[in-house]
Amino acid sequence: MHNVDACYNALRNQKGPFVKSFHCMSKLYAPTLKEDPADAELVSHRLMLRAGMIRKSASGLYSYLPLAWRSLFKIEAIIREEMDAIDAQEMLVPILTDSELWEQSGRWDVYGPELMRMHDRHEHTFALGPTHEETFVDLVRNELRSYKQLPVTLYQIQDKFRDERRPRFGLMRGREFIMKDGYSFSANQVSLQECYDQEKDAYAHICERIGLRCLPVVADSGQIGGDTSVEFMALADAGEAELVYCDACSWAADVEAATANVTLASAGEGELVRVHTPGVTTIAELADTLQLPEAATVKALALLDEKGTPVVVFVPGDHDLNDCKAEKLFGDYHLMTDEELEQAQLIKGFIGPVGLSADVVVYADKTLQDKAFWCCGANEKDYHLIHAQQGRDFSINSWADLISAKAGDGCPKCDAPLKAARGIEVAQVFQLGTKYSEAMHAYFMDEDGKEKPFVMGCYGIGVSRALSAIIEQCHDEHGIYWPMSVAPYEVEIVPLDTNDDLVWPAAQRLAQQLAAHGVEVLVDDRKERPGVKFADADLIGIPYQLICGKKALANGKVELKCRQTGERVEIALDEVVSYLAEKVASARD
Repeated sequence: MHNVDACYNALRNQKGPFVKSFHCMSKLYAPTLKEDPADAELVSHRLMLRAGMIRKSASGLYSYLPLAWRSLFKIEAIIREEMDAIDAQEMLVPILTDSELWEQSGRWDVYGPELMRMHDRHEHTFALGPTHEETFVDLVRNELRSYKQLPVTLYQIQDKFRDERRPRFGLMRGREFIMKDGYSFSANQVSLQECYDQEKDAYAHICERIGLRCLPVVADSGQIGGDTSVEFMALADAGEAELVYCDACSWAADVEAATANVTLASAGEGELVRVHTPGVTTIAELADTLQLPEAATVKALALLDEKGTPVVVFVPGDHDLNDCKAEKLFGDYHLMTDEELEQAQLIKGFIGPVGLSADVVVYADKTLQDKAFWCCGANEKDYHLIHAQQGRDFSINSWADLISAKAGDGCPKCDAPLKAARGIEVAQVFQLGTKYSEAMHAYFMDEDGKEKPFVMGCYGIGVSRALSAIIEQCHDEHGIYWPMSVAPYEVEIVPLDTNDDLVWPAAQRLAQQLAAHGVEVLVDDRKERPGVKFADADLIGIPYQLICGKKALANGKVELKCRQTGERVEIALDEVVSYLAEKVASARD
């Protein structure tokens, strides 16, 4: 047994994840493409297909070819190292989850059509797990019985499934994906906070080590639940998430969860004025007609909540209703159709707070609470009101945070102007509290002799999504340029003529020497023109290209190219191996 442990530890502690470090391109299964695939929209999707890293099996389903798998292996190795550092323990649970567990947690009926459901031959229902809170809670509720056993953090790296309505963007939004999901079980909130902070710090280290420029942003917990959540957003134009951030104090938040200090403009004070505004039905048109900034106006949105109750919501004219915040208040709501507006006696484009029907529930964004005079609709076709005064002309009974923050709003922490960006959600941490443990009756005996529910945290990283995010950030017009820590190989040797009795032996010798130094080497031994080799080398994006040409070798030199910068230098043949080995070793860390 001792020898088995020694072998296992030796494999885990080796510098690189691959025992054999020298491969030839002619043997590598990496079928590159010259042209962009027609159905690939994102840069990462196009480049992974062109570089022979992935191939589509069906909508939202991809095979990972050797180059992609090597990079994924490295991302997972970094995750494992960071999890080991905080004493999180790796394990594996079944992909199939019994529907009874989901019914116990209350998520079977609320998760939605994205949950892949299936029946076995006995007509028992299962789900293909998109996440595994239920499975882990079920596991520990029969095993962890005392506060003395807590806290415990368990995690796995496993395929997950989500029945996306419209799978797209390659690995960014697929139906099957690789994810690290972890769960902490604590006796109290203080212990949970410690676990949560450790995971959050570890995730920041992981993002840094895999070469991602990420912002930790305040987030909405969504279907996972819980009160506190932070997302790690990789900044990228292709990101689906909108976020706002502050350069002054480093605060950042997803717009779904962001609050901000909103500056409102004034339309003046005085007696109520009814203004004829024929055909003016949008805020932009109203502001232009009255020669006012949009921030001086008030926008009305009419909706039906999940019970079918008519609701009118008022927000600052230059801001939008936040769908996520609205869902929390109104459930599965929708904006009224023209027919529904007519039934509710609301006039499209001219809705205002003065004279609204008592049958309509009225909400307003809390930023308007101190705005005494409003410029708004008159509840009469082709008319708006100026100087509609709260208390005198109308009153609002319900105030709430309803708007999406945007660039230029004040930071909620320091009031500096916010900036806006798009991001790719790579990871997220949640404080779940007792949401799942109470629902599933998962209790332990506390030191006071009483049974109490576990206080839980949940921590996820999209491993395959991280691969896409890295490429979204690390590419140019020629292809990918990999961060060293996750590159499929570290050095690519490009012999310009494999038939030459000077070039080819030199390339082989360099590959063997670099491999002996622990460097992962790919040799392009194909009998292709130099132009083809250069194009593929730039496309695949190995960090260093070592170019062996007859002229340079005759002078005892080789050419070294840094893929990311494009910088090329000639370096002595007897110095290049030690030079590269040092460069690679320092860049790995």
